[in-house]
Amino acid sequence: MGIIAFIILGGLAGWVASMIFGNNEEQGIIGNIIVGIIGAFIGGFIVNIIGGDGITGFNIYSFVVALGGSLITLFIARSMFNAA
Repeated sequence: MGIIAFIILGGLAGWVASMIFGNNEEQGIIGNIIVGIIGAFIGGFIVNIIGGDGITGFNIYSFVVALGGSLITLFIARSMFNAA
């Protein structure tokens, strides 16, 4: 998968995850892309550990993996920054 497709997939996953968490307005498009890309790496890593394929291309399966990783990323970030 090309870098542009990875950024688009990450941006979409980050955007949906931020809407689920309710912080879309404060995060912005760059934040959505960053969360989505980090989430894609985390989601792919977790799926590989349990024996599946990680990010396989620009498809629904990869979007779900990236979305799951993005939700985990936002959960960890919210836990870290709201704990103080």
